[in-house]
Amino acid sequence: MRSEYDEKKFDFVAAGRKFFIVSIIVTLIGIVSLAVRGLNYGIDFQSGTSVDISISKSVEKETVEQFLNEQDLGEYQLTTAPTRLSIRFKAALNEAQELQLRTNFSEQIDDKAGYEVNIVDADIAVEQQRNALIGVLVACIGIIAYMSVRFEWRFGLAAVIGLAHNAFFVITMFSIFQWQVNLPFIVAVLTIIGYSVNDTVVIFDRIRENMRFAKLKTKRDLVLLVNRSIWQTLTRSINTVLTVVFAAVALFIFGSESIRYFSLAMIIGLLVGAYSSIFIASPLWLLLRGEPVSKRRVKAAS
Repeated sequence: MRSEYDEKKFDFVAAGRKFFIVSIIVTLIGIVSLAVRGLNYGIDFQSGTSVDISISKSVEKETVEQFLNEQDLGEYQLTTAPTRLSIRFKAALNEAQELQLRTNFSEQIDDKAGYEVNIVDADIAVEQQRNALIGVLVACIGIIAYMSVRFEWRFGLAAVIGLAHNAFFVITMFSIFQWQVNLPFIVAVLTIIGYSVNDTVVIFDRIRENMRFAKLKTKRDLVLLVNRSIWQTLTRSINTVLTVVFAAVALFIFGSESIRYFSLAMIIGLLVGAYSSIFIASPLWLLLRGEPVSKRRVKAAS
């Protein structure tokens, strides 16, 4: 039922049109960035060697760089932390080179250092890229099937487009800033998809419940119903997302270097997921549904 109260509240559907434009622009930027710069693949998705060294004393980055240049082990990337060094060699080191690195580092820099070495060849890197893509596609197909059975195909399609938007937004940020993409990043993307679909399902379920008792005669009636459904679930959605964001921020600040990009992807994805559930998925469902100007009672799919 339409009310003056509904008319005075913020119109999420109308605002959604503007956010569609923003999302399209970000998507285009992401496509260009991926085409030009690509992704900064970590050791999980690109052949090479990753060496994590736990150090017992403070070491200057310049000292480590000078040491690595003297070893002549090829191109590398160095990340330093107070008690840890992360070195990524573009080439896969053989046993002799690995032994050389350990022995010389212990003799010249820190004799109490601990080492963790991961080597990935080209075939394994390609296989892991393929498996990661398959995992994301299977998750999306499962969501479409669930939403289509639970609601209707329009809900499923709108939800998956929203989820794809969330995942691609995170990928875009990692491409623009060249943050490292590894297996924890894929875990973060799948987790983001799960939390995002939870927010979307809550809103869609309320839309369906409200439609069962609504008398919809004009398009404006349906717009007001969608806005009312979003308002009714807004507090729950915000509280759920903020709870997980606080945990992700704590992991980012206090966690180890190995999960830093996982935490960063989670923070970005959760915030974008809350935004897309409200401003992308719900208005998109309304757009897919078309004009509902039926004088009879509109029944929600169950």
